[in-house]
Amino acid sequence: MTVKDMLEEGRQVFAEESRDLLRQMENALLLLEAAPGDVEAINSLFRAAHTIKGSAGLFAYDAIVRFTHVVESVLDRVRNNEVALDADLMTILLPCCDHMGALVEQVGGADVDESALAAAGGVLQAKLEVYLGDSAPHGAQAVPVPAAPEADGVAQTAACVETDAWHISLRFGRDVLRNGMDPLSFIRYLGTLGEVAGIVTIDDALPTGEDFDPESCYLGFEIRLLSAADKKTIEDVFEFVRADCTINILPPHSRADAFVKLIEDLHEDSVRLGEILVACGALTQNELAAALAAQSNAGEPLRLGDLLVEGQTVQREVVEAALNKQQKVQTQKAEESRFIRVSADKLDQLITLVGELVIAGAGTHTLAQRGVDTALRESTSNLNRLTEEIRESALRLRMVQIGETFSRFHRVVRDLSRSLGKEITLDIDGAETELDKTVVEKIGDPLTHLVRNAMDHGIESAEERTQAGKAARGRIALNAYHDSGCIVIEVRDDGKGLARDRILAKARERGLIGAEQTPSEQEIFNLVFEPGFSTAEQVTDLSGRGVGMDVVRRNIEALRGQVSLASRVGVGTTVTIRLPLTLAIIDGFLVQAGDSVYVLPLDFVVECVELPAHNASDGNYFSLRGQLLPYLRLREFLDLAGDASARESVVIVRFGDRKAGIVVDRLIGEAQTVIKPLGALFSRLQGISGSTILGTGEVALIIDVPGLLQQARVRAGEHDRLLAAA
Repeated sequence: MTVKDMLEEGRQVFAEESRDLLRQMENALLLLEAAPGDVEAINSLFRAAHTIKGSAGLFAYDAIVRFTHVVESVLDRVRNNEVALDADLMTILLPCCDHMGALVEQVGGADVDESALAAAGGVLQAKLEVYLGDSAPHGAQAVPVPAAPEADGVAQTAACVETDAWHISLRFGRDVLRNGMDPLSFIRYLGTLGEVAGIVTIDDALPTGEDFDPESCYLGFEIRLLSAADKKTIEDVFEFVRADCTINILPPHSRADAFVKLIEDLHEDSVRLGEILVACGALTQNELAAALAAQSNAGEPLRLGDLLVEGQTVQREVVEAALNKQQKVQTQKAEESRFIRVSADKLDQLITLVGELVIAGAGTHTLAQRGVDTALRESTSNLNRLTEEIRESALRLRMVQIGETFSRFHRVVRDLSRSLGKEITLDIDGAETELDKTVVEKIGDPLTHLVRNAMDHGIESAEERTQAGKAARGRIALNAYHDSGCIVIEVRDDGKGLARDRILAKARERGLIGAEQTPSEQEIFNLVFEPGFSTAEQVTDLSGRGVGMDVVRRNIEALRGQVSLASRVGVGTTVTIRLPLTLAIIDGFLVQAGDSVYVLPLDFVVECVELPAHNASDGNYFSLRGQLLPYLRLREFLDLAGDASARESVVIVRFGDRKAGIVVDRLIGEAQTVIKPLGALFSRLQGISGSTILGTGEVALIIDVPGLLQQARVRAGEHDRLLAAA
């Protein structure tokens, strides 16, 4: 791989991880809007911004670094309770997330208007800087501090905490004077970092009489220093005499709390106790090296934390905080090691190859069954079993939780409810429900339209709701669950419901329903999915032009799904979407009608029975253990030539709450089916949802069971109306 390829791959990884972090920031902000005092959400918000800034710095994305640094600074003041996270600041931070997202998309290769982007960033930055003001904490002295290497940028924060006294215990070695060093010069330089508030000379090492050597240094000092400098900077003062002296720097007592807080906010990339303490500024590299040397030279095993506490190098509470951080990082890294990012293209290629393997395996199994070699039959059976397990494992790789898609609507509901002047809450249930990644990607737009439509048309204003005896705050619920091999998604609101009579009148006005027709309530409600149909009294920025609901149905049907609608006046409306779990490979049930073989998705199949003799010639219903079910003949539906079988069978299928029978000439059995899409020429073919290749090499059509159920219901209704008219 070339350097250019590596940089491109790194850029894409940065963009993907930044998108995840921005979603975390947005979710945290929305959570804080409901619970402003949530400390963990505030810390999560700060960590996400800090990580984005740090990662952008690695790739020299200066625009992201500059803007995110301002956001991070404001969030730091929020963490320190210097700025309140009120509604005004929230309305600035959410657009900041959007702007950061636009900057990330820019480096990800998106075509954006750079001047417009820069202008938008300037406006937001100006609003943020109002909250920064004088960012130095009260009481801090503006002391110039020599630059020191930082572990994660956190020591810079440590340099700005409260300025009560550091205690420096200093013992110069005997050869300091011989090496040309003046001990007092170091103390004078120490004064440039702050104020030497107290100094005591320790002379107990001074010898008497003839043992005194005028070229040797016998002095020590106990120094009290008021300074905003960090520990590493103070230690660096004595860099040139480190080998000839013993130095112990004790932080101010008030710094213990600051170090603990810094440890909690550290970027979680260190798992060693010493690294954590160095990163937060409570320990220097030299002190760590000395402690590790003492630990290795000890006669009995000693813990590093105990050595540091006993040597008064680090306060006990700081060590305990570092140990807790260490445990948290180890747990998180163990969790992260369970996951790996894989390109969606590679997964698609794998699914395609597995599909071909399924077809090849079925062909091999068919050939083996025709022969007399028992061992070959057993071998192909084992091969089919393993192929099925591979198929199921491969499909599970593409399954993702729908919760991420649902969570995006928190922002949509928040912003849109403010725009409409309504009070609306979003409830989410079934976020852990899994379905195919392709389905998740394509369901986002239809759901967005349904949610916006519910907010604009369904939910009343607070005044209207109060007058109707409802709570002033409306509710929209997104729910997902599995049912009969499908995933069901519900978009439910507790608004005013649909005006049945108005829909019917509008439909008759447009000629969609004849004056003499009396459609069912479900048929009336489904009219809202007709192109251009709208009962809105006025057009708004969101809806009212009759554009959208037909697109929703078309997009869902393109995913081999169905959408239906139920409503009660004054109670609310529920839109129900049923989708297949996967668009690639399914378990099928093979049947024959005429000379051709067809596939019924096995998840829809309930049971198979023989068609009763009295139903063989006529009728649209038959009795199944006392239950009257509609049915249709597959041969008649597909207009197949030839005579029906003398002994027909009925496959009982179910989709949602609908149940019906499909009459076929012969039952063949189960088979794994790789779905092949129909060409554009057959895209509008009713009753057929796709095709597949059988083990024999023949092409078989996959039956659209939901479509057939709808046809069976319509035909049964027409039959009933004809009987009533007669």
